[in-house]
Amino acid sequence: MSSQATATPRPRTQEYRKEQFLISTDPAKLDVASIHAFLSRSFWDSEGIPREIVERSIRGSLCFGVYDGQEQIGFARVVTDGATFAYLCDDYILESHRGKGLGKWLMECILSHPGLQGIHRWVVVTRDARLYQKVGFTPLQEPETYLEIVSLEGYKKGYA
Repeated sequence: MSSQATATPRPRTQEYRKEQFLISTDPAKLDVASIHAFLSRSFWDSEGIPREIVERSIRGSLCFGVYDGQEQIGFARVVTDGATFAYLCDDYILESHRGKGLGKWLMECILSHPGLQGIHRWVVVTRDARLYQKVGFTPLQEPETYLEIVSLEGYKKGYA
Protein backbone atom coordinates (compact mmCIF):
# COMPACT_ATOMS: atom_id res chain seq x y z
CA MET A 1 0.00 0.00 0.00
CA SER A 2 1.35 3.42 -0.95
CA SER A 3 1.60 6.15 1.67
CA GLN A 4 1.68 8.90 -0.94
CA ALA A 5 -1.00 11.54 -0.69
CA THR A 6 -3.11 12.09 -3.77
CA ALA A 7 -4.16 15.53 -4.85
CA THR A 8 -7.86 16.20 -5.01
CA PRO A 9 -8.78 18.22 -8.08
CA ARG A 10 -10.65 21.47 -7.59
CA PRO A 11 -14.36 21.26 -8.26
CA ARG A 12 -15.46 22.17 -11.75
CA THR A 13 -16.34 25.74 -12.57
CA GLN A 14 -19.06 27.18 -10.37
CA GLU A 15 -21.45 29.85 -11.57
CA TYR A 16 -23.96 31.90 -9.62
CA ARG A 17 -26.60 34.19 -11.18
CA LYS A 18 -28.59 37.09 -9.78
CA GLU A 19 -30.58 39.36 -12.09
CA GLN A 20 -28.18 40.33 -14.93
CA PHE A 21 -25.10 39.56 -12.81
CA LEU A 22 -22.89 36.49 -12.90
CA ILE A 23 -20.20 35.24 -10.55
CA SER A 24 -17.99 32.58 -12.11
CA THR A 25 -14.88 30.66 -11.15
CA ASP A 26 -14.03 30.04 -14.81
CA PRO A 27 -10.46 31.37 -15.26
CA ALA A 28 -11.05 31.77 -19.02
CA LYS A 29 -13.65 34.50 -18.33
CA LEU A 30 -11.28 36.68 -16.27
CA ASP A 31 -10.28 40.04 -17.74
CA VAL A 32 -6.71 40.13 -16.42
CA ALA A 33 -6.12 43.62 -17.84
CA SER A 34 -9.03 45.07 -15.84
CA ILE A 35 -8.02 43.17 -12.70
CA HIS A 36 -4.47 44.48 -13.01
CA ALA A 37 -5.72 48.03 -13.67
CA PHE A 38 -7.84 47.99 -10.51
CA LEU A 39 -5.22 46.38 -8.27
CA SER A 40 -2.37 48.60 -9.44
CA ARG A 41 -4.30 51.72 -8.38
CA SER A 42 -5.86 50.31 -5.21
CA PHE A 43 -5.20 51.71 -1.76
CA TRP A 44 -4.04 48.39 -0.32
CA ASP A 45 -0.67 46.68 -0.69
CA SER A 46 -0.88 46.06 -4.43
CA GLU A 47 -0.31 49.62 -5.64
CA GLY A 48 2.12 49.44 -8.56
CA ILE A 49 1.93 45.65 -8.82
CA PRO A 50 3.33 44.35 -12.13
CA ARG A 51 0.90 42.53 -14.43
CA GLU A 52 3.11 39.40 -14.36
CA ILE A 53 2.61 39.16 -10.58
CA VAL A 54 -1.16 39.51 -10.99
CA GLU A 55 -1.12 36.74 -13.61
CA ARG A 56 0.91 34.43 -11.34
CA SER A 57 -1.37 35.14 -8.38
CA ILE A 58 -4.42 34.25 -10.47
CA ARG A 59 -2.87 30.97 -11.63
CA GLY A 60 -2.20 29.94 -8.02
CA SER A 61 -5.62 30.83 -6.63
CA LEU A 62 -9.30 30.00 -6.83
CA CYS A 63 -10.68 33.13 -8.51
CA PHE A 64 -14.17 34.56 -8.64
CA GLY A 65 -15.06 37.02 -11.41
CA VAL A 66 -18.14 39.23 -11.11
CA TYR A 67 -19.79 40.21 -14.40
CA ASP A 68 -22.52 42.53 -15.59
CA GLY A 69 -23.20 41.00 -19.00
CA GLN A 70 -19.77 40.66 -20.63
CA GLU A 71 -18.11 43.35 -18.49
CA GLN A 72 -16.06 42.25 -15.50
CA ILE A 73 -17.08 44.48 -12.59
CA GLY A 74 -15.55 42.63 -9.66
CA PHE A 75 -13.08 40.02 -8.56
CA ALA A 76 -11.85 38.04 -5.59
CA ARG A 77 -9.30 35.31 -5.15
CA VAL A 78 -8.83 32.69 -2.49
CA VAL A 79 -5.41 31.23 -1.77
CA THR A 80 -6.13 27.84 -0.23
CA ASP A 81 -5.09 24.26 0.29
CA GLY A 82 -8.78 23.36 -0.06
CA ALA A 83 -8.85 21.61 3.30
CA THR A 84 -7.62 23.66 6.27
CA PHE A 85 -6.75 27.24 5.29
CA ALA A 86 -8.07 29.98 3.01
CA TYR A 87 -6.82 33.53 2.53
CA LEU A 88 -9.31 35.87 0.88
CA CYS A 89 -7.64 38.69 -1.04
CA ASP A 90 -7.79 41.16 -3.92
CA ASP A 91 -11.57 41.36 -3.70
CA TYR A 92 -13.40 44.33 -5.12
CA ILE A 93 -16.47 45.60 -6.91
CA LEU A 94 -15.92 48.53 -9.28
CA GLU A 95 -17.05 51.86 -7.87
CA SER A 96 -19.72 52.16 -10.58
CA HIS A 97 -21.46 49.02 -9.29
CA ARG A 98 -21.21 49.47 -5.53
CA GLY A 99 -24.29 49.84 -3.37
CA LYS A 100 -26.17 47.01 -5.12
CA GLY A 101 -25.29 44.24 -2.66
CA LEU A 102 -22.82 42.65 -5.08
CA GLY A 103 -19.94 42.59 -2.58
CA LYS A 104 -22.04 40.76 0.01
CA TRP A 105 -23.30 38.35 -2.65
CA LEU A 106 -19.71 37.72 -3.77
CA MET A 107 -18.74 36.82 -0.18
CA GLU A 108 -21.77 34.52 0.12
CA CYS A 109 -20.78 32.74 -3.11
CA ILE A 110 -17.16 32.35 -1.97
CA LEU A 111 -18.12 31.00 1.45
CA SER A 112 -20.62 28.54 -0.08
CA HIS A 113 -18.25 27.27 -2.80
CA PRO A 114 -18.13 23.43 -2.67
CA GLY A 115 -14.33 23.34 -2.75
CA LEU A 116 -14.09 25.59 0.31
CA GLN A 117 -16.41 23.76 2.68
CA GLY A 118 -14.97 22.65 6.01
CA ILE A 119 -12.06 25.12 5.94
CA HIS A 120 -10.74 25.46 9.49
CA ARG A 121 -9.26 28.96 9.23
CA TRP A 122 -10.20 31.82 6.92
CA VAL A 123 -8.10 34.99 6.89
CA VAL A 124 -8.64 38.40 5.34
CA VAL A 125 -6.38 41.42 5.76
CA THR A 126 -8.30 44.65 5.24
CA ARG A 127 -8.87 48.25 6.22
CA ASP A 128 -12.62 47.65 5.84
CA ALA A 129 -13.11 45.12 8.66
CA ARG A 130 -16.75 46.06 9.24
CA LEU A 131 -17.68 44.83 5.75
CA TYR A 132 -16.24 41.37 6.42
CA GLN A 133 -17.67 41.14 9.92
CA LYS A 134 -21.11 41.16 8.26
CA VAL A 135 -20.31 37.74 6.72
CA GLY A 136 -18.70 36.17 9.79
CA PHE A 137 -15.08 37.34 9.97
CA THR A 138 -13.88 38.41 13.43
CA PRO A 139 -10.72 40.09 14.73
CA LEU A 140 -7.84 37.72 15.48
CA GLN A 141 -8.56 35.76 18.65
CA GLU A 142 -4.88 35.68 19.59
CA PRO A 143 -3.17 38.48 17.64
CA GLU A 144 0.11 37.81 19.46
CA THR A 145 0.32 34.46 17.64
CA TYR A 146 0.01 36.00 14.17
CA LEU A 147 3.30 36.85 12.46
CA GLU A 148 4.09 38.00 8.97
CA ILE A 149 6.82 39.02 6.59
CA VAL A 150 5.80 41.84 4.28
CA SER A 151 8.02 42.98 1.44
CA LEU A 152 6.54 45.69 -0.73
CA GLU A 153 9.94 46.64 -2.08
CA GLY A 154 9.61 43.84 -4.64
CA TYR A 155 7.03 45.78 -6.65
CA LYS A 156 9.04 48.99 -6.45
CA LYS A 157 12.27 47.32 -7.57
CA GLY A 158 10.57 45.52 -10.43
CA TYR A 159 10.91 41.96 -9.17
CA ALA A 160 8.49 39.68 -10.91
